[in-house]
Amino acid sequence: MISKSDISLITSLAHKKYRDELGLFVVEGPKMVEEVQLSGYTIHKLFTDAELTPAEMKKISGFKTPSSALAVVRQPKHQLNIADMSGDLLLALDGVQDPGNLGTIIRLADWFGIRHIVCSQTSADCYNSKVVQATMGAIFRVKIYYYTSLADFCEQMAGKIPIYGTALDGDNIYEKPLITPSILVMGSEGSGISPEVAAWLSNKLYIPSYPAENRGSESLNVAVSTAIVCAEFRRKI
Repeated sequence: MISKSDISLITSLAHKKYRDELGLFVVEGPKMVEEVQLSGYTIHKLFTDAELTPAEMKKISGFKTPSSALAVVRQPKHQLNIADMSGDLLLALDGVQDPGNLGTIIRLADWFGIRHIVCSQTSADCYNSKVVQATMGAIFRVKIYYYTSLADFCEQMAGKIPIYGTALDGDNIYEKPLITPSILVMGSEGSGISPEVAAWLSNKLYIPSYPAENRGSESLNVAVSTAIVCAEFRRKI
């Protein structure tokens, strides 16, 4: 039997305000719950279909078809240490607002061995349930930080390591030398990298269409672009 207070807690975590206040987030699905258990994250409460009826699981599930396991998990308190930021390739996200895109980028970071992502405050919340599900467990292996001003962060890092960013007026990524340690900035879905952050880029990269005169899509999805650029970085180093 699930209590009304537990139902209230879980449903409240659909809102960022309460996730922030309580320092909790929801993970759903047996595979994702297993990822939590392997990660070292602290599970605040765990609910499974071995203890709850299908009707009770439906009350707390965010899925159309309720899963067999749901966990309320404590948010980790990652401390942003500039010294940790300069060891390899680091992602910086400037206003990536779509939860699916953010979740996919976190999953890509995990795939390409990127252990730190710095997000602007205008980026989606990484503990949004849609983001968490889209990461497919990668959120438990990649440290994510929210910086008050991404431009200030880039200013601190400028001169220490190269700062790359994607731009329509950038150099062809397939012809440009790429080095690490470095920072890769990816911009928002609608307007790209903000002028305040772009001012600190030391290298602008462009992913050319094929063939060059192709008059197809105007731009690539930010998660797709991230995958291409990360793959090229890993290929060249």
